[in-house]
Amino acid sequence: MDRVLQPPLVDSTACLCRVDTGLKTVTGARRYVPGTKLCLRPDIKSSIHPTRNKPTRGDRSRNQSPLLPGLPDDLAIACLIRVPRAEHRKLRLVCKRWYRLLAGNFFYSLRKNLGIAEEWIYVIKRDRDEKISWHAFDPVCQVWQPLPPVPKEYSGALGFGCAVLSGCHLYLFGGKDPLKGSMRRVIFYNARTNKWHRAPDMLRRRHFFGTCVINNCLYVAGGENEGVHRSLRSAEVYDPNKNRWSFISDMSTAMVPFIGVVYEGKWFLKGLGSHRQVLSEAYQPETDSWYPVFDGMVSGWRNPSTTLNGQLYALDCKDGCKLTVYDEATDSWSKHIDSNMHLGNSRAMEAAALVPLNGKLCIIRNNMSISLVDVSKFEDLKGSSAEHLWETIAGKGQFKTLVTNLWSSLAGRNRLKSHIVHCQVLQA
Repeated sequence: MDRVLQPPLVDSTACLCRVDTGLKTVTGARRYVPGTKLCLRPDIKSSIHPTRNKPTRGDRSRNQSPLLPGLPDDLAIACLIRVPRAEHRKLRLVCKRWYRLLAGNFFYSLRKNLGIAEEWIYVIKRDRDEKISWHAFDPVCQVWQPLPPVPKEYSGALGFGCAVLSGCHLYLFGGKDPLKGSMRRVIFYNARTNKWHRAPDMLRRRHFFGTCVINNCLYVAGGENEGVHRSLRSAEVYDPNKNRWSFISDMSTAMVPFIGVVYEGKWFLKGLGSHRQVLSEAYQPETDSWYPVFDGMVSGWRNPSTTLNGQLYALDCKDGCKLTVYDEATDSWSKHIDSNMHLGNSRAMEAAALVPLNGKLCIIRNNMSISLVDVSKFEDLKGSSAEHLWETIAGKGQFKTLVTNLWSSLAGRNRLKSHIVHCQVLQA
């Protein structure tokens, strides 16, 4: 039996709760006294004028220059939190006080609660040599931003999970190492500090499993391992506030999921059973129970898919230029949003992910082109064209890509240089 290792609590999301939910203004932040190191707010000077009382020895030891000359620190922070996210790497290099300010959760909690936090798209790719790399896209500047390398334990892993907790922590977990086999390892990247950290291992080794996030808890279920029973029925959940994994009810039958989504508070999974038959199940967290589903939602369900504002969306064509919407009233996928600008059926143009971004749907393709769809305006069209709802924000040189794909196919070189395995949105 595997020995459960409990690594030290590093940069846990537990210390975000009181900051992110309670602060509305910089002045309110001054009353916050957190208990963990990363939550420590900087020493905020509310005034640039010295007090008339004689300072104590402790006060003299903490005496330091203001964040911005000529401004009290609370006003300086109010200015600094409005600097675009793309410039934060430079802010950290200005001085030690600025570095400490941007190194903790205080700075980004204010951005989040004031509604000025920015969402970036994070893409994890696998190249022709089966190596993993990843990239971050800034939709405001429309450029790809540099990132620290993926830790070596996941540089060649297969079938690992990927999810986001607290909006700013990207977790990689499980998977199959080419040499060591199935893993229980869990690591996470903090978008606020731009660093990787270790989290507690899962309770079971598994790869090619299903995963979702409900109420900021990470769920995994099914998958495979190298044991006698390759397909798994077991499921578990990680609570970042408790910093530990716990088992939940087993699935009705062993399954290797290939598609999953959270819809109306339930987790729907579709995959292959032990005899390669297609199975569908749903998990209800309130009752900790699984049950099979056979309705129209599951029968017409395609990958990739996601939910936005209570609606369930899926891509209805290979290049992701046509969306379909689930209609609960008729239990069918009856609505379509078509861009009328289809890009082709090559693997490079294949849509690999569908994620919400700033209130819109974001489609990411294997060639790293990105399109946005403003689905909020779809109901107002009343049968008119939906072309103006689509916007390309990355990879605008589509004609060149189409010609390159055509010549590659004619020459027999249709193998992709790389393809996307995971895509998430992180906020900071």
